[in-house]
Amino acid sequence: MARHRRAEPLDEDEPELNISSLIDICFLLLIYFLVTTTIKAKEQDVDMALPSAAPSDTQPDIQPMFIKIDVNGSIYLNSGPAQEILDTDVSSRELPQLTQRLEMYASAARAADSQPLVQLYVEGDAKQQRVVDVLNALAHQEIGKVTFTDLIDPE
Repeated sequence: MARHRRAEPLDEDEPELNISSLIDICFLLLIYFLVTTTIKAKEQDVDMALPSAAPSDTQPDIQPMFIKIDVNGSIYLNSGPAQEILDTDVSSRELPQLTQRLEMYASAARAADSQPLVQLYVEGDAKQQRVVDVLNALAHQEIGKVTFTDLIDPE
């Protein structure tokens, strides 16, 4: 009786998928999207001149602008009887009325050959995002002299 040999399956018949070109294309697409994407920073870098520990005896060249942020996120300008409410929509991060006032104040200060000065009062439970929005508006107008205060003129 003759021995029958079983035929071994040939590996050559199995289909292959060469993915080396697919990997190259993926890397090229990744590089393309990394290069063409622009990263837009939402927050601005605020270069502030912080107040010194000891109070100064010299008066500032210009009357400082007083901005108040209350618990509800409303933004007020000035204090006492001259206080007026500007931006109350807390859902919007844009502050059009404050930006307009800051622009007028900064241009008037620079016309008088002095630097604009802003005093910022923030109530204790106010949202910090609103403070950041005000600081962004200040940075947009290139106002760098900002003082955080806890004193409100009772007039």
